[in-house]
Amino acid sequence: MVTAEGEYVANPRHHRRVEKGLKKAQRRVSRRKKGRKRWWKAVGQCARKYQQVKRHRSDFHHKTALDLVREYDVIYLEDLQVRNLSRRPEPKVDGNGGYLKNGASAKSGLNKSIQDAGWYAFRRILACKAAWAGKRVEAIPPAYTSLDCSVCGERIYKSLSVRTHVCTTCGLILDRDENAALNILREGRSRQPLTQPTGAYVA
Repeated sequence: MVTAEGEYVANPRHHRRVEKGLKKAQRRVSRRKKGRKRWWKAVGQCARKYQQVKRHRSDFHHKTALDLVREYDVIYLEDLQVRNLSRRPEPKVDGNGGYLKNGASAKSGLNKSIQDAGWYAFRRILACKAAWAGKRVEAIPPAYTSLDCSVCGERIYKSLSVRTHVCTTCGLILDRDENAALNILREGRSRQPLTQPTGAYVA
């Protein structure tokens, strides 16, 4: 997460940190005969590991959302369609009916990271906490937010792997996500009445 003030909150990657242990627990289940006592014991151990990951992620979401709600009255965030981002595309088929080798999209390699971050769950928790505190969360369309320069508005096309925004017009050099945060903040403020309190953007 990146705010318009330049505050960075790293992704803890809860699932990635315990991935080896999860694989070991899954192998233990597969080696034992289904339905036996030792199989049920292994299933329970595997389920507890997944439960721990879920609880750690939820705890991180709640604490981060609470910090944001305490600091800002209005929070602007990207209206990301997480389901579309993590959806595995249909494989491409050639003229002979065979599957192309590179049929899967490049974004399919990010599926595990996207699911591990839990963007949608965090957004839902943030909206609930804001409503409970009498504050608001506004979703802003993400189109061109990371491409447009936050200073001069020039659109600089770059691939997803390029994490630094370098404007060839005004010379701005800024982290890609922080540049997007400033664009979302400006767009959110432009949609509000002049009496609306200032807000922040979360990428």
